[in-house]
Amino acid sequence: MTAFPLADAALGERLSARLGIVEERLRDAVTNVDPLADDASRHLVNAGGKRLRPLLTLLAAELGDGSRLEVIDAAVVVELTHLATLYHDDVMDSAPLRRGAPAAHEVWGNSVAILTGDLLFARASATVAGLGPEAVRIQAATFERLCLGQLHETVGPRPEDDHVAHYLQVLADKTASLIATSARFGAMFSGCRPDVVAIVAAFGEKIGVAFQLADDVIDLTSDGATTGKTPGTDLRERVPTMPALLLRARAASSDATAQDREVLALLDSDLTDDGALACAVEALRVHPVVAETRDRAVTLARSAVLELDALEDGPVKDALVSFADALVDRAS
Repeated sequence: MTAFPLADAALGERLSARLGIVEERLRDAVTNVDPLADDASRHLVNAGGKRLRPLLTLLAAELGDGSRLEVIDAAVVVELTHLATLYHDDVMDSAPLRRGAPAAHEVWGNSVAILTGDLLFARASATVAGLGPEAVRIQAATFERLCLGQLHETVGPRPEDDHVAHYLQVLADKTASLIATSARFGAMFSGCRPDVVAIVAAFGEKIGVAFQLADDVIDLTSDGATTGKTPGTDLRERVPTMPALLLRARAASSDATAQDREVLALLDSDLTDDGALACAVEALRVHPVVAETRDRAVTLARSAVLELDALEDGPVKDALVSFADALVDRAS
């Protein structure tokens, strides 16, 4: 089954069957002779996930010949790359959970988790090399943006930077770049024209930022059982999110309310205690900045859908629209 409903049953069956092949290939790709490397590499694959990036690759490929073997390889590449970033992100964010399971660094320590992410990047590189020089170039450019996004998130904005604009650029690099590449690879390797490849890549770029803004909302409004992550982890680790940034901007303005200042004081307090963190999450959850973040996600998703206007009407275009809707509807 795909991660969102499809009106066209035949399309849904094709995508589900190909996702099954991608899943098998993923498990083969993370297999290692070394027992420790094997266990650590399988950790997040076995934890599951929505596989949104390979799904988008397979869906975009339906605009051409989606049955090409290169499409499956491309779908494996983007998911391996995504999984590798999760190992690194969880170390940098000190996240205790991932997909409802202990994060790899909680099981094996930071060094093993980082090296496991590197191993998965290596496997992704080996697979993409079989797709040709252009694919390697795109993968390298995507990897560069992933690193820059993480770097800029870690270092933070310069004093003269607009903090919200800085954060949106972080999301574009850290999240949207790989989602755009997922769509681009699908269209490329199914034989689509260059203009179609460019359209789906632009769609992926915008929907990637919308997806992460929706995640910022979900992190505050859903429980850990739903997301597989501890709510408020970003607040505890002082990792910027859109609701917190919007709150800081409000609190610094001449129109700041007592609620703005009180909630900000909670966010800036010691959140090492689980009870204190829960209070901060609850206070931010009911603040208007969460609805504002959700509205921004919806606006971006609508803009992403407009990128598809030049595509031929039909079940694939409809499915791409549904894909965009499903990503932001999670935050409703």
